[in-house]
Amino acid sequence: MAAKVFESIGKFGLALAVAGGVVNSALYNVDAGHRAVIFDQFRGVQDIVVGEGTHFLIPWVQKPIIFDCRSRPRNVPVITGSKDLQNVNITLRILFRPVASQLPRIFTSTGEDYDERVLPSITTEILKSVVARFDAGELITQRELVSRQVSYDLTERAATFGLILDDVSLTHLTFGKEFTEAVEAKQVAQQEAERARFVVEKAEQQKKAAIISAEGDSKAAELIANSLATAGDGLIELRKLEAAEDIAYQLSRSRNITYLPAGQSVLLQLPQ
Repeated sequence: MAAKVFESIGKFGLALAVAGGVVNSALYNVDAGHRAVIFDQFRGVQDIVVGEGTHFLIPWVQKPIIFDCRSRPRNVPVITGSKDLQNVNITLRILFRPVASQLPRIFTSTGEDYDERVLPSITTEILKSVVARFDAGELITQRELVSRQVSYDLTERAATFGLILDDVSLTHLTFGKEFTEAVEAKQVAQQEAERARFVVEKAEQQKKAAIISAEGDSKAAELIANSLATAGDGLIELRKLEAAEDIAYQLSRSRNITYLPAGQSVLLQLPQ
């Protein structure tokens, strides 16, 4: 009797375990920000896109393929040529996500690694097309225009593959060694030209100052000559008296100087 009871319990436990395994294999979860596409062994990829949550499927017949529908960044480096045939190294940062309603078509035509297959090729194509319209100098001075044109063309191109581009920006832009050296040489030449122009302007100003000073000296000499012709030697005597007065004033302020008036005996108090 006990053996039958244990046998019944074993069978029940086995059946319960099998049922639990079947139920567990029939459930799958779709996390937040994700979507699922169902692949059926008999009917292929289903057109229905499954949202977030826990869902049922037919075990061993259907399989869920989970896609991340959140925005993800990707950097795409490209080497291309400008309108004036200069090599340009550009890195484009793209923030992308798939269109949820087009996930069955994306999986069927491109696969789960759609970003690896699509983004590098279309980014290179668009960048080469846009950069070829601008000279190397314009790529620097009109960088915002270039970025806006690349973003517009790339967004339109990506839409044909079921992708949404939330942001497109140029994060790196450099030129070849020859162009960089040419730019540096041009800057040095401009600085030398500015320095030479400054030297010329300084010489011109010094020349003008010398002319003005000479004209002033000539005018002063002319006025002195006219004064001497009018007043005779009286002006010279006046200048001598003024000079003597100034010298006497300066000497009176100096230390260790004693005046000895002529014709008088002065007792000097010298230290013993």
